[in-house]
Amino acid sequence: MGIPIVQMEHITVEFPGVKALDNVNFSLERGEVHILLGENGAGKSTLMKVLSGVYKRNAGIIRIDGHEVAFSGSKEAMEAGVNIVHQELNLIPYLTVAENIFLGREPKHGAVIAWNKLFQDAGGILKRLGVDINPKAVLKTLSVAQQQMVEIAKCVSQNSKVIIFDEPTSSLTDREIDALFRIIEDLKSQGVGIVYISHRFDEIKRIGDRATIMRDGRYIDTVCIADSSIEKMIHMMVGRELKDMFPKIKVPIGETIFEARSFTTKDKLSDCTISVRKGEILGLAGLMGAGRTEFARAIIGADPFDSGTVYLEGQQLHIRTPEDAVKKGIGLLPEDRKHHGLVLGMGVSENITLANLKKTMKNGILNKQSENAFANQYVDTMKIKTPHLMQKVKFLSGGNQQKVVIGKWLMTNCKVLIFDEPTRGIDVAAKSEIYRIICDLARQGMAIILISSELPEILGMSDRVVVMCSGKIVGEMERSEATQEKIMHLATGGT
Repeated sequence: MGIPIVQMEHITVEFPGVKALDNVNFSLERGEVHILLGENGAGKSTLMKVLSGVYKRNAGIIRIDGHEVAFSGSKEAMEAGVNIVHQELNLIPYLTVAENIFLGREPKHGAVIAWNKLFQDAGGILKRLGVDINPKAVLKTLSVAQQQMVEIAKCVSQNSKVIIFDEPTSSLTDREIDALFRIIEDLKSQGVGIVYISHRFDEIKRIGDRATIMRDGRYIDTVCIADSSIEKMIHMMVGRELKDMFPKIKVPIGETIFEARSFTTKDKLSDCTISVRKGEILGLAGLMGAGRTEFARAIIGADPFDSGTVYLEGQQLHIRTPEDAVKKGIGLLPEDRKHHGLVLGMGVSENITLANLKKTMKNGILNKQSENAFANQYVDTMKIKTPHLMQKVKFLSGGNQQKVVIGKWLMTNCKVLIFDEPTRGIDVAAKSEIYRIICDLARQGMAIILISSELPEILGMSDRVVVMCSGKIVGEMERSEATQEKIMHLATGGT
């Protein structure tokens, strides 16, 4: 193969009190898709931020095309042909799509931006990606999935030698994922080296050539994906076998405790009705855009609705705001935990107690000792990995962040809990922990609504499955009769 396009040897990175990377090796060939595997917190993103100039290394050597480099920042890395598509979007919402794609590199006539060429060039890249997005559209008017594709287009436009994709498909539809994989194949054929970070093994098997496995900031092994089983790679990731991915347990299912009847909104929902029983896990399936999240947000009063009624334990509730829902015992773990579920700059204890501050107050004043006592209880119960209670949640792994959100809702003593994509963007071991928590809550008699785009998750965890399509409830089936084929048939408009 000749000299690898990227060689990283003995890379070590230390943050205050933490060794994030410990003597890690990594190489990337031209025209290769190299998967980085590991649990959240394993060091994958940190290693790639070192490669892309975001973080400085404490020790080790980096070579690009055989030449040793020491980037002082991401701009130098980009100039050397190394670009990264971050999991968190790095775009400006008030600029157009074209301006975002070519930000700082706009075509010009003299000192003036050549607008026609800017929009034409951006349109060409979007067409190449197979995405129908108007390059003149203002970014904030697009969906999250469309914004993700703009982020990818921005990176592709820079004629990179190396492109790093960090969980690029977490907000994309199947059609958009297919388009992304087509462009990755095209980039491979041009000799571009691709680093791909993902927890989705179907994607890894589909596009990956080699995989490097990391654990606790250390290099474990590099394997050929075609010759390695998923079970083997998981074992290397977590250091143990995960025999029961979906630890579903049989619990006594009681009477109907919650109903959302005839929810309708002007542009999304049409007469949607569901019910959940005590101790039941109700799976809410459907394709992206089916209206599942909109239904959940309407139920808790986060979004306006034209009609709809909520009943809890047979009593009609009048919910107009999330605060009303919390007071009545209904909680929602949002799809986007970082923007809607957490205050990233606050500590673990502050986030856990956020939805029920009254419980930690004495004489109207927040009692820090009481707050920490409550937080400690949930940190222990859910095995949240944090060095201390004051640790800012933005520094926790995705799985531990999700556990903090769950702890926040458990402190409200809610009776109904809606999980919207609870395992999106977290690793396989953390997923298993989240599933265990969900099962424990059902065993305690809580009513659970599980919204997920991953059909194995829906089938593995649900007692009953309701399917949505185009803002409507189109089908319902018991666990014993639910299959992937039946759910997809309904989700795609079948009857």
